[in-house]
Amino acid sequence: MSVTRENNDMKLFKKTALAGALGLALLSTSCLGPNNTFNNLHKWNDELTENRWMNEAAFIGLNIIPVYGLAYFADIVVFNSIEFWGGSSPVESNE
Repeated sequence: MSVTRENNDMKLFKKTALAGALGLALLSTSCLGPNNTFNNLHKWNDELTENRWMNEAAFIGLNIIPVYGLAYFADIVVFNSIEFWGGSSPVESNE
């Protein structure tokens, strides 16, 4: 392998590592937020019926159909970002 090829490979690696680090820094601003969508879904599931086994079945069903995952993703990516940049949460807590 020639020296020029090694230098080009190293430059490409450094650029890729820098781009990855910058992307990670932008995506992880550490805005945790209240996660109201996820918490409201969890509270609704907890109070769905008086029977804890039916609530568990609903919980499992909402995880198989990724409702919990989508709610959490929407909280983190969309609603917490809106709250961070806009100052108020678009989803109110049901507490």
